[in-house]
Amino acid sequence: MLASHPGPAPGITFKQTHPQKVLVIGDSLVYGFGDPEGGGWVERLRRLTMAPGRPGAVFYNLGVRGDGVSQVKQRLDQEFRYRGELRNRLPELLILSVGMNDSARVGTPLGRHRTSFDEFQSDLNDLLNQARQLCPVLFVGMTPVNEQAMPFSEVLYYAHSDQRQYREATRLACTSHNIPYLDVLNLWLGRGEPWWLPLISTDGLHPNVAGYRALLQDILAWDAFQAAVDLPAGQA
Repeated sequence: MLASHPGPAPGITFKQTHPQKVLVIGDSLVYGFGDPEGGGWVERLRRLTMAPGRPGAVFYNLGVRGDGVSQVKQRLDQEFRYRGELRNRLPELLILSVGMNDSARVGTPLGRHRTSFDEFQSDLNDLLNQARQLCPVLFVGMTPVNEQAMPFSEVLYYAHSDQRQYREATRLACTSHNIPYLDVLNLWLGRGEPWWLPLISTDGLHPNVAGYRALLQDILAWDAFQAAVDLPAGQA
């Protein structure tokens, strides 16, 4: 889908159409940690449109390792406003991907959540409400963890039961805000452990090179993504 833009001022013409700008903001899944070969799914997308003669969206990777919903909420508006360098136009699409870090338990497998569930729901609602006021929004869900590799960084315990709870809250919140949600957790777990487990890094938390390749393919196949993002011919 081509992004729509206001026409130029009278007497001014541009040689080419302004490229769609897509801001992707979230945690290490956006940052691409675990993929030294391709830099993660956002970087892999960015490279699709870097060659001259292959028009498509401009992608901004604003992933920060360790971020939770509260941190993304705090930096969203400023990050969005500072991505207007191309003819002073703001981004036309925002992709969010956050929540896994909030679900972690601290200290023990039964310790407190890094972000309490009530606080997570409140912060998430604020984040989605804020995002929807900026531009159209998509949300990419979390990938599964390898529970046997916990704890992560010797202190954080991630579990599928907690992931499912926070995932479901995210899905429902996206539905209430009319934001398309890609349920990666359910999609990958549904394919069975022999399929998804080899796609997780040895740290148990992040996808590896093959994992990010698989995640990118799921995102490219997502109908909401195809409808919202300008990609070079043959990539949609």
